[in-house]
Amino acid sequence: MSRTQASRLVVAVPSKGRLQENASGFFARAGMSLTQSRGVRDYRGTLSGVEGVEVAYLSASEIASQLASGAVHLGVTGEDLVRENIADADSKVLLVEGLGFGFANVVVAVPQAWIDVRTMRDLDDVATHFHASRGRRVRVATKYLNLTRAFFARHGIVDYRIVESLGATEGTPAAGTAELIVDITTTGSTLAANALKVVDDGIILRSEANLVASLHADWNADARAAARALLDRVTAAKRAATMREVKTRFSACDTAIVQEAVRRFRASAPFGAPTSSGMVTLHCPPDTLHALAVFLREKGASTVSVGPLDYVFAAENPLYEKLEARIG
Repeated sequence: MSRTQASRLVVAVPSKGRLQENASGFFARAGMSLTQSRGVRDYRGTLSGVEGVEVAYLSASEIASQLASGAVHLGVTGEDLVRENIADADSKVLLVEGLGFGFANVVVAVPQAWIDVRTMRDLDDVATHFHASRGRRVRVATKYLNLTRAFFARHGIVDYRIVESLGATEGTPAAGTAELIVDITTTGSTLAANALKVVDDGIILRSEANLVASLHADWNADARAAARALLDRVTAAKRAATMREVKTRFSACDTAIVQEAVRRFRASAPFGAPTSSGMVTLHCPPDTLHALAVFLREKGASTVSVGPLDYVFAAENPLYEKLEARIG
Protein backbone atom coordinates (compact mmCIF):
# COMPACT_ATOMS: atom_id res chain seq x y z
CA MET A 1 0.00 0.00 0.00
CA SER A 2 1.36 3.40 -0.96
CA ARG A 3 1.78 6.21 1.52
CA THR A 4 -1.07 8.07 -0.18
CA GLN A 5 -3.41 5.09 0.21
CA ALA A 6 -2.32 4.52 3.82
CA SER A 7 -3.15 8.10 4.77
CA ARG A 8 -6.66 8.05 3.31
CA LEU A 9 -9.75 8.29 5.45
CA VAL A 10 -11.58 4.97 5.06
CA VAL A 11 -15.37 5.18 5.35
CA ALA A 12 -17.32 1.91 5.48
CA VAL A 13 -20.90 1.80 4.22
CA PRO A 14 -23.34 -1.12 3.88
CA SER A 15 -22.81 -3.06 0.69
CA LYS A 16 -26.47 -3.64 -0.17
CA GLY A 17 -30.10 -3.19 0.73
CA ARG A 18 -32.07 -0.40 2.34
CA LEU A 19 -29.19 0.59 4.61
CA GLN A 20 -26.98 1.25 1.60
CA GLU A 21 -29.72 3.30 -0.07
CA ASN A 22 -30.24 5.34 3.07
CA ALA A 23 -26.50 5.83 3.60
CA SER A 24 -26.19 7.10 0.02
CA GLY A 25 -29.05 9.50 0.67
CA PHE A 26 -27.44 10.74 3.87
CA PHE A 27 -24.17 11.61 2.13
CA ALA A 28 -26.00 13.07 -0.88
CA ARG A 29 -27.94 15.47 1.37
CA ALA A 30 -24.58 16.74 2.59
CA GLY A 31 -23.40 17.30 -0.99
CA MET A 32 -21.33 14.13 -1.25
CA SER A 33 -22.10 11.17 -3.49
CA LEU A 34 -20.95 7.58 -3.13
CA THR A 35 -19.45 6.09 -6.29
CA GLN A 36 -18.50 2.49 -7.06
CA SER A 37 -16.17 3.07 -10.00
CA ARG A 38 -16.54 -0.44 -11.44
CA GLY A 39 -20.21 -0.96 -10.61
CA VAL A 40 -22.10 -2.72 -7.84
CA ARG A 41 -19.64 -5.62 -7.69
CA ASP A 42 -16.83 -3.26 -6.72
CA TYR A 43 -16.25 -3.28 -2.94
CA ARG A 44 -14.21 -0.07 -3.00
CA GLY A 45 -15.38 3.36 -4.02
CA THR A 46 -15.03 7.09 -3.55
CA LEU A 47 -16.92 9.94 -1.93
CA SER A 48 -17.21 12.99 -4.16
CA GLY A 49 -16.62 16.44 -2.72
CA VAL A 50 -14.03 15.45 -0.11
CA GLU A 51 -10.44 14.67 -1.01
CA GLY A 52 -8.58 11.75 0.51
CA VAL A 53 -11.56 9.47 1.21
CA GLU A 54 -11.81 5.80 0.29
CA VAL A 55 -15.16 4.02 0.65
CA ALA A 56 -15.30 0.36 1.70
CA TYR A 57 -18.52 -1.56 0.99
CA LEU A 58 -19.05 -4.15 3.72
CA SER A 59 -21.92 -5.93 5.48
CA ALA A 60 -23.39 -3.96 8.38
CA SER A 61 -22.07 -6.44 10.96
CA GLU A 62 -18.62 -6.49 9.36
CA ILE A 63 -18.51 -2.70 9.57
CA ALA A 64 -18.83 -2.96 13.36
CA SER A 65 -15.90 -5.39 13.64
CA GLN A 66 -13.74 -3.32 11.28
CA LEU A 67 -14.42 -0.21 13.36
CA ALA A 68 -13.47 -2.08 16.54
CA SER A 69 -10.16 -3.22 15.07
CA GLY A 70 -9.33 0.18 13.58
CA ALA A 71 -9.31 -1.09 10.00
CA VAL A 72 -11.69 1.71 8.98
CA HIS A 73 -12.02 5.24 10.37
CA LEU A 74 -15.75 5.87 9.98
CA GLY A 75 -18.68 3.59 9.27
CA VAL A 76 -22.44 3.60 8.85
CA THR A 77 -24.06 0.81 10.86
CA GLY A 78 -26.77 0.16 13.43
CA GLU A 79 -26.19 0.80 17.11
CA ASP A 80 -27.55 -2.70 17.80
CA LEU A 81 -24.66 -4.22 15.85
CA VAL A 82 -22.15 -1.96 17.58
CA ARG A 83 -23.40 -2.92 21.05
CA GLU A 84 -23.70 -6.61 20.19
CA ASN A 85 -20.43 -7.16 18.33
CA ILE A 86 -18.02 -4.83 20.14
CA ALA A 87 -17.17 -5.61 23.75
CA ASP A 88 -16.90 -2.42 25.83
CA ALA A 89 -17.94 -0.50 22.72
CA ASP A 90 -17.61 2.99 24.18
CA SER A 91 -13.88 2.49 24.69
CA LYS A 92 -13.34 1.46 21.07
CA VAL A 93 -15.78 3.49 18.99
CA LEU A 94 -17.63 6.80 19.10
CA LEU A 95 -21.23 7.17 17.97
CA VAL A 96 -20.72 10.46 16.14
CA GLU A 97 -24.25 11.08 14.87
CA GLY A 98 -27.59 9.33 14.65
CA LEU A 99 -28.63 9.33 11.00
CA GLY A 100 -32.41 9.30 11.25
CA PHE A 101 -33.00 5.93 9.59
CA GLY A 102 -32.71 2.26 10.43
CA PHE A 103 -34.85 2.65 13.54
CA ALA A 104 -35.57 -0.60 15.38
CA ASN A 105 -35.78 -1.92 18.94
CA VAL A 106 -34.05 -4.95 20.39
CA VAL A 107 -36.74 -6.49 22.62
CA VAL A 108 -37.64 -9.41 24.86
CA ALA A 109 -40.79 -11.08 23.53
CA VAL A 110 -42.80 -13.89 25.11
CA PRO A 111 -45.87 -15.85 23.96
CA GLN A 112 -49.13 -13.91 24.21
CA ALA A 113 -50.52 -16.92 26.07
CA TRP A 114 -48.26 -16.02 29.01
CA ILE A 115 -50.90 -13.64 30.34
CA ASP A 116 -49.24 -13.30 33.75
CA VAL A 117 -45.91 -12.20 32.25
CA ARG A 118 -45.89 -8.44 31.82
CA THR A 119 -42.50 -7.45 33.23
CA MET A 120 -38.98 -8.82 33.46
CA ARG A 121 -39.66 -9.59 37.11
CA ASP A 122 -42.60 -11.76 36.05
CA LEU A 123 -40.33 -13.45 33.53
CA ASP A 124 -37.80 -14.18 36.29
CA ASP A 125 -40.54 -15.87 38.35
CA VAL A 126 -41.65 -17.97 35.36
CA ALA A 127 -38.05 -18.95 34.54
CA THR A 128 -37.41 -20.05 38.11
CA HIS A 129 -40.63 -22.09 38.25
CA PHE A 130 -39.96 -23.58 34.80
CA HIS A 131 -36.54 -24.79 35.92
CA ALA A 132 -37.86 -26.24 39.18
CA SER A 133 -40.86 -28.00 37.62
CA ARG A 134 -39.31 -29.27 34.39
CA GLY A 135 -35.70 -29.73 35.32
CA ARG A 136 -34.41 -27.51 32.54
CA ARG A 137 -34.06 -23.82 31.89
CA VAL A 138 -36.27 -21.75 29.59
CA ARG A 139 -34.73 -21.30 26.17
CA VAL A 140 -34.21 -17.83 24.70
CA ALA A 141 -33.73 -17.78 20.94
CA THR A 142 -31.70 -14.82 19.70
CA LYS A 143 -28.97 -13.51 17.44
CA TYR A 144 -28.09 -10.97 20.15
CA LEU A 145 -26.14 -13.14 22.56
CA ASN A 146 -24.17 -10.41 24.31
CA LEU A 147 -27.02 -7.90 24.61
CA THR A 148 -29.27 -10.63 25.98
CA ARG A 149 -26.80 -11.81 28.60
CA ALA A 150 -26.10 -8.27 29.80
CA PHE A 151 -29.79 -7.31 29.95
CA PHE A 152 -30.88 -10.46 31.75
CA ALA A 153 -28.02 -10.03 34.23
CA ARG A 154 -29.19 -6.48 35.01
CA HIS A 155 -32.59 -7.95 35.85
CA GLY A 156 -31.10 -10.76 37.93
CA ILE A 157 -32.40 -13.51 35.64
CA VAL A 158 -30.18 -16.61 35.65
CA ASP A 159 -32.53 -19.55 34.99
CA TYR A 160 -32.35 -19.49 31.19
CA ARG A 161 -30.16 -20.67 28.36
CA ILE A 162 -29.57 -19.09 24.98
CA VAL A 163 -30.40 -20.89 21.76
CA GLU A 164 -28.53 -19.09 19.01
CA SER A 165 -30.89 -18.30 16.16
CA LEU A 166 -29.67 -18.54 12.61
CA GLY A 167 -32.99 -17.99 10.88
CA ALA A 168 -36.38 -16.42 11.61
CA THR A 169 -36.13 -15.95 15.37
CA GLU A 170 -39.79 -15.03 15.83
CA GLY A 171 -40.87 -18.50 14.67
CA THR A 172 -38.90 -20.48 17.25
CA PRO A 173 -41.50 -20.57 20.06
CA ALA A 174 -44.18 -21.91 17.68
CA ALA A 175 -41.67 -24.46 16.36
CA GLY A 176 -40.94 -25.62 19.91
CA THR A 177 -37.23 -24.80 19.80
CA ALA A 178 -37.45 -21.95 22.35
CA GLU A 179 -39.87 -20.56 24.91
CA LEU A 180 -39.18 -16.86 24.27
CA ILE A 181 -37.01 -14.66 22.08
CA VAL A 182 -34.83 -11.57 21.97
CA ASP A 183 -35.06 -9.99 18.55
CA ILE A 184 -35.11 -6.71 16.67
CA THR A 185 -38.42 -5.19 15.61
CA THR A 186 -39.61 -2.02 13.94
CA THR A 187 -43.43 -2.12 14.19
CA GLY A 188 -44.04 -5.27 16.23
CA SER A 189 -46.35 -6.66 13.54
CA THR A 190 -44.18 -9.72 12.88
CA LEU A 191 -44.10 -10.53 16.58
CA ALA A 192 -47.89 -10.22 16.79
CA ALA A 193 -48.30 -12.42 13.73
CA ASN A 194 -46.34 -15.09 15.59
CA ALA A 195 -48.45 -14.71 18.76
CA LEU A 196 -45.69 -12.94 20.67
CA LYS A 197 -45.74 -9.79 22.82
CA VAL A 198 -43.01 -7.46 24.05
CA VAL A 199 -42.49 -7.43 27.82
CA ASP A 200 -43.39 -3.96 29.18
CA ASP A 201 -39.86 -3.22 30.40
CA GLY A 202 -38.23 -5.52 27.85
CA ILE A 203 -36.82 -2.98 25.41
CA ILE A 204 -33.09 -3.69 25.52
CA LEU A 205 -32.01 -1.03 23.02
CA ARG A 206 -33.64 1.62 20.86
CA SER A 207 -31.38 1.46 17.83
CA GLU A 208 -30.87 3.52 14.69
CA ALA A 209 -28.20 3.79 12.04
CA ASN A 210 -25.24 5.84 13.22
CA LEU A 211 -22.13 7.39 11.79
CA VAL A 212 -19.55 5.65 13.96
CA ALA A 213 -15.87 6.48 14.40
CA SER A 214 -13.12 4.04 15.34
CA LEU A 215 -10.97 5.21 18.25
CA HIS A 216 -8.21 2.74 17.30
CA ALA A 217 -7.80 3.70 13.63
CA ASP A 218 -4.71 5.52 12.38
CA TRP A 219 -5.88 9.12 12.74
CA ASN A 220 -2.98 10.67 10.85
CA ALA A 221 -3.05 14.30 9.73
CA ASP A 222 -4.52 13.51 6.31
CA ALA A 223 -7.27 11.32 7.77
CA ARG A 224 -8.15 14.03 10.28
CA ALA A 225 -8.31 16.70 7.59
CA ALA A 226 -10.63 14.55 5.47
CA ALA A 227 -12.82 13.78 8.50
CA ARG A 228 -13.03 17.47 9.34
CA ALA A 229 -14.14 18.29 5.79
CA LEU A 230 -16.67 15.45 5.72
CA LEU A 231 -18.18 16.35 9.09
CA ASP A 232 -18.23 20.03 8.16
CA ARG A 233 -20.54 19.18 5.25
CA VAL A 234 -22.70 16.93 7.42
CA THR A 235 -23.05 19.65 10.06
CA ALA A 236 -23.86 22.31 7.44
CA ALA A 237 -26.63 20.16 5.95
CA LYS A 238 -27.99 19.36 9.40
CA ARG A 239 -28.16 23.04 10.35
CA ALA A 240 -29.88 23.91 7.08
CA ALA A 241 -32.52 21.22 7.53
CA THR A 242 -33.71 22.80 10.77
CA MET A 243 -33.89 26.41 9.55
CA ARG A 244 -35.43 28.65 6.88
CA GLU A 245 -33.93 31.87 5.55
CA VAL A 246 -35.96 35.01 6.19
CA LYS A 247 -35.11 38.25 4.36
CA THR A 248 -36.60 41.70 4.57
CA ARG A 249 -35.66 45.37 4.25
CA PHE A 250 -37.30 48.42 5.77
CA SER A 251 -35.84 51.71 6.95
CA ALA A 252 -36.98 51.28 10.57
CA CYS A 253 -35.17 47.97 10.97
CA ASP A 254 -32.43 48.34 13.55
CA THR A 255 -30.36 46.22 15.94
CA ALA A 256 -33.04 46.31 18.65
CA ILE A 257 -35.64 44.79 16.30
CA VAL A 258 -33.23 42.07 15.21
CA GLN A 259 -32.35 41.25 18.82
CA GLU A 260 -36.05 41.01 19.71
CA ALA A 261 -36.65 38.72 16.72
CA VAL A 262 -33.80 36.48 17.79
CA ARG A 263 -35.08 36.32 21.36
CA ARG A 264 -38.78 35.79 20.65
CA PHE A 265 -38.66 33.49 17.63
CA ARG A 266 -35.57 31.33 18.27
CA ALA A 267 -33.98 32.95 15.23
CA SER A 268 -30.37 33.80 14.49
CA ALA A 269 -28.86 36.72 12.62
CA PRO A 270 -25.93 35.09 10.77
CA PHE A 271 -24.72 38.36 9.26
CA GLY A 272 -25.29 40.55 12.28
CA ALA A 273 -27.05 43.92 12.43
CA PRO A 274 -29.13 45.33 9.53
CA THR A 275 -27.33 47.19 6.78
CA SER A 276 -27.64 50.95 6.50
CA SER A 277 -30.56 50.42 4.11
CA GLY A 278 -32.38 48.20 6.62
CA MET A 279 -31.67 44.86 4.89
CA VAL A 280 -31.57 41.95 7.32
CA THR A 281 -31.24 38.17 6.96
CA LEU A 282 -32.47 35.83 9.67
CA HIS A 283 -32.46 32.07 10.08
CA CYS A 284 -35.58 30.76 11.76
CA PRO A 285 -37.06 27.34 12.67
CA PRO A 286 -40.17 26.50 10.60
CA ASP A 287 -42.57 26.50 13.55
CA THR A 288 -42.00 30.21 14.31
CA LEU A 289 -41.84 31.47 10.72
CA HIS A 290 -45.32 32.91 10.48
CA ALA A 291 -45.10 34.64 13.86
CA LEU A 292 -41.75 36.17 12.84
CA ALA A 293 -43.21 37.41 9.54
CA VAL A 294 -46.12 39.02 11.40
CA PHE A 295 -43.71 40.66 13.84
CA LEU A 296 -41.51 42.10 11.06
CA ARG A 297 -44.51 43.50 9.21
CA GLU A 298 -45.80 45.08 12.40
CA LYS A 299 -42.41 46.79 12.72
CA GLY A 300 -42.65 48.24 9.21
CA ALA A 301 -41.71 45.58 6.67
CA SER A 302 -43.92 45.52 3.60
CA THR A 303 -42.46 42.27 2.28
CA VAL A 304 -40.86 39.29 4.02
CA SER A 305 -39.41 36.53 1.87
CA VAL A 306 -38.80 32.99 3.10
CA GLY A 307 -36.71 30.32 1.42
CA PRO A 308 -35.07 26.97 2.11
CA LEU A 309 -31.41 26.59 2.99
CA ASP A 310 -29.13 24.02 1.40
CA TYR A 311 -26.19 24.38 3.77
CA VAL A 312 -25.24 26.60 6.68
CA PHE A 313 -21.49 26.56 7.27
CA ALA A 314 -20.26 28.07 10.52
CA ALA A 315 -16.91 28.40 12.27
CA GLU A 316 -17.91 25.67 14.72
CA ASN A 317 -17.80 22.03 13.65
CA PRO A 318 -19.35 20.25 16.67
CA LEU A 319 -19.24 16.76 15.17
CA TYR A 320 -15.52 17.00 14.42
CA GLU A 321 -14.87 18.59 17.83
CA LYS A 322 -16.66 15.62 19.41
CA LEU A 323 -14.45 13.23 17.45
CA GLU A 324 -11.25 15.15 18.14
CA ALA A 325 -11.95 15.12 21.86
CA ARG A 326 -11.85 11.31 21.80
CA ILE A 327 -8.97 10.64 19.38
CA GLY A 328 -6.70 13.21 21.06
